Amino acid sequence: MIQLVEKRDGRVVGYNEEKIKAAIRKAMLQTESGEDEALIQRISDRVGCSGTDRMTVEEIQDRVEFELMKSARKDVAKRYIAYRDQRSIARRAKTREVFLEIIEAKSNDITRENANMNADSPAGMMMKFASETTKPFVDDYLLSAEAKQAVKNNYIHIHDKDYYPTKSLTCVQHPLDRILENGFIAGHGESRPAKRIETAAVLACISLETAQNEMHGGQAIPAFDFYLAPFVRASFVEEVKTLEALTGRDLSHLYEAEIDDYLRRDLDGLDDEARLKQHAINRTVGRVHQAMEAFIHNMNTIHSRGGNQVVFSSINYGTDTSAEGRCVIREILQTTYEGVGNGSTAIFPIQIWKKKRGVSYLPADRNYDLYRLACKVSARRFFPNFLNLDASFNQDEAWRADDPKRYLHEVATMGCRTRVYENRYGEKTSVGRGNLSFTTINIVRLAIEVMNIADPQERIEKYFQKLDRVLELTARQLDERFQFQKTALAKQFPMVMTALWNGASSLRPDQTIEPVINQGTLGIGFIGLAEALIALTGHHHGESEEAQQLGLRIVTHMRDRALEFSDRYEHNYSILATPAEGLAGRFTKRDRKTFGEIPGVTDKDYYTNSNHVPVYYHCSPRHKARIEAPYHDLTRGGHIFYVEIDGDATHNEEAIAQIVDLMDRHNIGYGSVNHNRNHCPRCGYENADTDQTLCPKCGVRFETIQRITGYLVGTTDRWNSGKLAELHDRVTHK
Repeated sequence: MIQLVEKRDGRVVGYNEEKIKAAIRKAMLQTESGEDEALIQRISDRVGCSGTDRMTVEEIQDRVEFELMKSARKDVAKRYIAYRDQRSIARRAKTREVFLEIIEAKSNDITRENANMNADSPAGMMMKFASETTKPFVDDYLLSAEAKQAVKNNYIHIHDKDYYPTKSLTCVQHPLDRILENGFIAGHGESRPAKRIETAAVLACISLETAQNEMHGGQAIPAFDFYLAPFVRASFVEEVKTLEALTGRDLSHLYEAEIDDYLRRDLDGLDDEARLKQHAINRTVGRVHQAMEAFIHNMNTIHSRGGNQVVFSSINYGTDTSAEGRCVIREILQTTYEGVGNGSTAIFPIQIWKKKRGVSYLPADRNYDLYRLACKVSARRFFPNFLNLDASFNQDEAWRADDPKRYLHEVATMGCRTRVYENRYGEKTSVGRGNLSFTTINIVRLAIEVMNIADPQERIEKYFQKLDRVLELTARQLDERFQFQKTALAKQFPMVMTALWNGASSLRPDQTIEPVINQGTLGIGFIGLAEALIALTGHHHGESEEAQQLGLRIVTHMRDRALEFSDRYEHNYSILATPAEGLAGRFTKRDRKTFGEIPGVTDKDYYTNSNHVPVYYHCSPRHKARIEAPYHDLTRGGHIFYVEIDGDATHNEEAIAQIVDLMDRHNIGYGSVNHNRNHCPRCGYENADTDQTLCPKCGVRFETIQRITGYLVGTTDRWNSGKLAELHDRVTHK
């Protein structure tokens, strides 16, 4: 006798014969003979008594079909079979509609979920097919019932859900020295250690590209200058040896010659040995420049995923004060300034200048000249962004100026904003670690649900009660995903789990990754602080001190709960200022459908990213910095500070330096500057005119560089509706 029924979504419920009767009755009513209650009861009895204790819905329906076919009412059996087919088609209808939109290359929020992916290409279409069919599988078989319901009710968003079954991790900061010194084996390829700057630059690219195929998030190099510096000297020695071969002289004493800086200089007027040394330096600088050109070109052209996706890559640099490190920094900046192809701005890698007093920020600092160059390059090319190592939460007592590996004690970031530094289960460092997964909470919906409570104190109390419930649920969901991820075998990630992740080199190929992944972080993100505050107080934090204090209370509470979860679950939980792209509009549309259009809350096509002051709010950079700065210490899973400036920034590098000064004064961890830049793909002409769409020289449509969440795009054609609406609303900060 049937006791339990396994539904199509995996849930198990008690057997209910009334559902069998209702289905048969519905089929009978579509025939000329009509109902036959005796037959209905007889068939339902046979089905219920002849089955096993637990059966699936499909097995029960097969039995009903079999009993109907045995009866005299073959007409009912045909109607019942047709009804089953119709229900099956209906269940597949949504998938069919999605697939047709992909096939027909329609521009919508499904195909434009990721502005870095061309979903119209064959590989991009395959990527979207896989993504859209995997998500329902995750819902039905991998998520807990409460997590699935929370997603359905628009309380949380599980990022990279389509990658959930792969057990992959989000991102990692590459310890590139391991690759350059030892080489690596990944898949069918094998690489020897690097000996010269060109090889080192290529291996840096390959490391990022290979790991991208093993992970679902971004790839970063935490100390690009330190890692490549030894190969500048090695290349210089090669040039000296070439001179030895040409001149027949022994110049070995130049191999370790003191070089204050690798700068190209004219050879005229130099004595014989100084001339040879400078010639070797000039040749070395040329090679470093070409290596940096190749690195950037490769990072913008080599596709590592379907959809013509290049690696979502980032590089951190700025604090290596050696002559060789400075050479790497100078030439990556010069190459970036020149642009790629026909002078266009390179979209990747996202470049991050590590700003530190005594090293790379003040006029007396060794790398101050390179810092000013970084400001000049950022004024034209948007990159580098600026990471403030002097922020109180970015400092490490283990950092020493004379430590050749001091970069191990310098925080590094993913360009989008993800930050990994503190560590309960190993060394405090960014190197060789990353985020495991993250989930974002819709804190706006929680506010909407209580906004009509008249008493302000009761309203806020109810809000925090709701927030606590969702925080608890999110922590459990992230732990559940961790428990699934940890069962992956090391051999599933041949690059990440041999050469990159800290401690992974000790794993056997058939061993699970459980012993090492707890050094990563689990991110609890949030979106829409501004809209949540408007719902709760009538104002956002940029326009009201009351709202600001409540905003800080909310995010502080989230931070404190994350620390509790870290103790309870024994993980590195952190709060993330979510870099929402597709999510910016998805949460909003669903909330507007449920609650209607609420002024200042659901009346736009997007919620404001994380803790930012709304993009439409007119204020000064100083005011924006003052409001957003305190949240950086609370969101150690990642954060970013943006300022929008107008005019042609290429003539105003001082404006970039002023923003970095704001970061320094207000204890801001990471920031960047947005401005307008038009580029003609045919003739290379550039300007900053926001009203011009066509090149005045040759009439070709401009490419307009824009920043979407942390990375750049050269066209808005692949932006979803939410981000397009946000772009339209952006105002400059004056």
